Amino acid sequence: ELACHSSLRGAAIYGGVPLGPQADALHAQVDVVAATPGRLLDHLGRNPRWFGRLQVLVLDEADRMLDMGFLPDLRKILAHLPRQRQTLLFSATVPPAIMALAQELLCAPLTVQIGSQSSPPARLAHTVYPVSPLHKTALLLALLARASMAGVLVFTRTKHRADRLVRTLAGAGFHATCLHANRTQHQRQQALEGFRRGTYHIMVATDIAARGLDVERITHVVNYDVPGCPEDYIHRVGRTARVGARGEALTLMTPQETATLRGIERWLGHTLPLEVWPEFIDAPLTPAPALGGGLRRAASTVRHFRPRRHLRPTKL
Repeated sequence: ELACHSSLRGAAIYGGVPLGPQADALHAQVDVVAATPGRLLDHLGRNPRWFGRLQVLVLDEADRMLDMGFLPDLRKILAHLPRQRQTLLFSATVPPAIMALAQELLCAPLTVQIGSQSSPPARLAHTVYPVSPLHKTALLLALLARASMAGVLVFTRTKHRADRLVRTLAGAGFHATCLHANRTQHQRQQALEGFRRGTYHIMVATDIAARGLDVERITHVVNYDVPGCPEDYIHRVGRTARVGARGEALTLMTPQETATLRGIERWLGHTLPLEVWPEFIDAPLTPAPALGGGLRRAASTVRHFRPRRHLRPTKL
């Protein structure tokens, strides 16, 4: 699309679609190839000389490719490429693993940093909701029932949780779809187009699948699971409040996720506003399992001690 008004010819190489049309495009000696590692290796296995004239290699979303385990594939691809080339590596985050990868793949690299990694959109409102793990889905449904939620992007930590959540939302009457790595290319395209058109009001996604997602109609981002690092929080909430628009970021925080959220707040330099809905905090107590005969006899031998009232706490 970017080259449609230029003389450059390009090809998109990705999985989930037939190899034939892609091979035909490569035979036509295109100028630019945008590819995913796995499918590119498929083509190189059929014809190792595809990229004998390559001059520039761009590794985009390097941090995500590293997270997804693509490093072995990248090394195999590099073995087929000319040594005399320019290599550009782009990464939204720069953890030590990415620095090591840059030193391995690049020759005397120059670092260029654009923008601030710790700045959420200016017109974004943040709210944190403490919640019991057993009540998290119920709280999400209650939040979604509020008015003025036109386009909602919900983030989960796992693909399976995203699938389960979409089924629950559909059962509650919401128009929802999901986006994650286990879906085929056709399914991902259908989900994105449906979300953009408004056929689906809610999209449930994982961090990797939603990286680079650009949909103007997103008014709310919901962290169903607290992101594992501050950078992921910034990338998630940055899907809304774009180009001067207003947006809201809602984070559901269980007691087990409190420490992770505090780390995000330290990184941001301020605490996030808290809103408490008491009915979703205290989980109902589950009855203790019945004891068998042996366990019942063992339990009867346990002694219980009460603290002595006359003892005073010792000063340390």
